[in-house]
Order: sequence, then C-alpha cells, then structure tokens
Amino acid sequence: MRAMSMLLVAITMSGCGAIGQSSIKAVRLAIQGTPDVQATAREVAANRFPQIKVTGPNGGAILVLGNLDDGRQAWYSSERSIVFLRDGVIVATHGGIPELRQMAIIGANPFHDLRQLKPGTRVERRYDVMPGHRYGMRVTGHLQKQGREPVQILGRTRELEHVRERLNGHGWKRDNHYWVDPANGFIWKSVQAIGPDTSLELIQFKPYAPDLRTR
Repeated sequence: MRAMSMLLVAITMSGCGAIGQSSIKAVRLAIQGTPDVQATAREVAANRFPQIKVTGPNGGAILVLGNLDDGRQAWYSSERSIVFLRDGVIVATHGGIPELRQMAIIGANPFHDLRQLKPGTRVERRYDVMPGHRYGMRVTGHLQKQGREPVQILGRTRELEHVRERLNGHGWKRDNHYWVDPANGFIWKSVQAIGPDTSLELIQFKPYAPDLRTR
C-alpha cells in the first residue's frame, strides 16, 4: 500500500494536465478495488506506469508495476493485494484467498520462451498455498501448442500462439493457458491457477518495456 501511495504522489507531482489526471484515476481504481475495472486504451496510455488487468473470483482490477527484484515483478492491486510474476508466470500472491505463498519450477523452465516449446514438454512445479498450510504440493504440467488465435486487448487484435498447460497431481486438475507473441515470446494474456480450485486471468495492458525485446 505504501508503494501504491508513493506512485500516486509521483503522478500528482508530474503534472495536473489531462495525462496527470488520467494517471491518478487509473491508480485510484487499483487502490479502491472496484469489483471490475474496464479501462480504455486512452486511459492506459495516459498512465506512464506499466499496467496489467487481473481478474479473479471476486472481479477485476488494474495493477501497476511497483517493484523489480532480479527479474521478479511485483504488481500492486486493490486493498494491498500483490501479484508476483517472473517470465509472465505467477510465482506468488499476497492478499486474497487462496494466497499463493510460493510457486517454484523444478528443473528446466520452458517459460523463458514458449515459442521454443517441444511436443511432450513437462514442467515440474512445487506450490505452497494458504490457508490450510498446503506446502510442498508437487504438480506436473503438460504443455502443448494449440495454434494461433486472435486476441483482443484494448481494442487491438493480436495473432498470438495459444499454449495449454494441463496440471495434475496433489488434487490439482486444472488447465493453464498462455497467449504468446510469436515475434518475441511475450505472454500477453494468460489464465493461471494459484490453488487447486482457483485461477486468475492476466492481461497485459501496458507491458514493462524491456519485456518486449526480442529474445
């Protein structure tokens, strides 16, 4: 919450024109936690901070990038909630139920660039989830390309590679989905499980610029 407040102060100091006011509005939406936030391309462009939309069981909100730590991104949301990403994959959440304390990939990590995905690729994951002290859950993901699909984001249609990941183990029977840019491997949209019975949808509205570099 302190980081969000600092962002709001920084935006306010940057100017009181249309761009400054739009930025303040976008950040306030994230702080207030409106049940579902519908942003426009103009509003997103007016805010100089990277932004994503996250939708879960209780609705959606705009999150802003608040911290980077050796490749791990912290995206701040409503009511002190945080989503942590690495390579576009959710590695932890803070706030909300369930709360993903940690997700670790054991061994090879294909999410560095899903364009290079080979048939039959498996991912070994370990999840720590609260409540219930469900620590050390070993889950296997089976990844498979589904072909290219049109995906609309803020009124623009992108042709993205759809990758499905089927999760099994420790009571998990869910599918993750990733829509990947064929030009640079960037994940523009995804649906990812944070617990055996809960998933979040992530859409990149205004990506962190270095993530869009060709790999």
